This record gives sequence, C-alpha cells and structure tokens, in this order.
Amino acid sequence: MEVAVVVRGTVHFEDDLGHGTNRDAEWLALIRALELAQAQGLTGAEFIGDAREITGQASQALARPDEAADRLEDGGHLSRVIALARDVRPARIRWIKREQNLAGIALAARHPR
Repeated sequence: MEVAVVVRGTVHFEDDLGHGTNRDAEWLALIRALELAQAQGLTGAEFIGDAREITGQASQALARPDEAADRLEDGGHLSRVIALARDVRPARIRWIKREQNLAGIALAARHPR
C-alpha cells in the first residue's frame, strides 16, 4: 500500500505500507496527516478525504471518542486516529469528491494509465 498526504501544498508520499484494503489505505492516510500536522505544530487544521465512510466514521468518533472506543472493529486504525487527535485536534474532518482530492491526484499521477 501507499498513501499521499498534502499539507500546505506539499505532497508527502508514504510507500511500502504492507498489504491491505482500500479502507486501510484511507485510514493510514488520515493517520499520516495527523502525524504530519503534529510534527509541524499545526492546530485546528481541516482534514479532508474522498472516502465517505472513513471521513464519516472519523468525524463521529472524534465527536464522541469514548463511545467510539466501545465499537472499534477497524484493525486499530480508528483508535490511532483518536489517540493522535488528542494532541492535534482537527477543526473538522470532511468528505470531498475524488477529483478535488489533491492527495488522490498526486497518487494517480505516480501511476499514469
């Protein structure tokens, strides 16, 4: 798996993340975005993604982290997001269309058809 994250116009690629599903890659991209925000000292950042299921679950979990912890079934990704968000509280996590997602566009450019 590989993921891309765009922070302040700069693309960050992460390669060789092992095997997994598209869902895993989407979770790992959000986790990496939170890690980068933390490393850069960003607060109140907006996190966007084109996987509606992931952005929705993450938003709900951050609104009610104690309730989310009771129903974690995602291989630990959501618990990692919750833990990182304690230090880097997102202003919000929201869904955007695939064609608007700069990280997705950057990944697609790496693999032209």
